[in-house]
Amino acid sequence: MKPVAAKQNLRNQQRVDVATDITIETSDGCCLTCSISNLSRTGVMISCNQETVKRLIPEQKAPAPGNWIAVKARFSVPVVATQPVAIIADGNIVHMRRIARDEFWLGIQFAEFEGNGFDYVDRYVAKLLADSPSPV
Repeated sequence: MKPVAAKQNLRNQQRVDVATDITIETSDGCCLTCSISNLSRTGVMISCNQETVKRLIPEQKAPAPGNWIAVKARFSVPVVATQPVAIIADGNIVHMRRIARDEFWLGIQFAEFEGNGFDYVDRYVAKLLADSPSPV
């Protein structure tokens, strides 16, 4: 039997469940609102309906490695309780999964943040991880 090379772990960042809106802007300037399912330091999983998927991924096929779909993501995180900050990040749709008849999950991998966006996401994810109860 041939040894199989270990595959790189693409899910090496801890994810936190988050329920908030996100605006996705396509390369042609179209803006669509979706919901965040979970967030990590390196990406975000969004939930959207089939009509939105048709606008974001015209062929409705999961993006192949190297043929990712460039988007801009805009969402906010509460860095301090009274002051949410806007996060703007360029990224790529790298994953698509149908969850239900009219619900899809799209994985967006962040490529570049504007301003201090990465630091804000990093702090927010770290806070949620620290606040979550540890498994028994």
